[in-house]
Amino acid sequence: MPRRKKVRYCRSVEGFNLFKPSGIPLSQLETIELGLDELEAMRLCDLEDKQQEEAADAMGVSRGTVQRLLQSGRKKILRAISEGEALSLADADHVCIGPRRGGWHGRGRRGGMR
Repeated sequence: MPRRKKVRYCRSVEGFNLFKPSGIPLSQLETIELGLDELEAMRLCDLEDKQQEEAADAMGVSRGTVQRLLQSGRKKILRAISEGEALSLADADHVCIGPRRGGWHGRGRRGGMR
């Protein structure tokens, strides 16, 4: 049995959870699932210009995990854009929507998207 994934702290995503090319029905598109933890790692490192070590501390994971999340998340986004596929945000049991040690203040809700 594989080891259980460590809880990853992320901010909630308000509003949209599906992005697709305009003019093409969703039923005709392949959907790529982007994990909330992948999105959070990219938000912290790419949007807020944090170092991977800072992002790892905020998310409660190792720097290596952040590096893997960045690589897989960026690949999924580029694939969706370049190949014209839909991109949906996927939730998981190991993702916790809430604050992490004096950082930002979330809703304190576990799992689920808004």
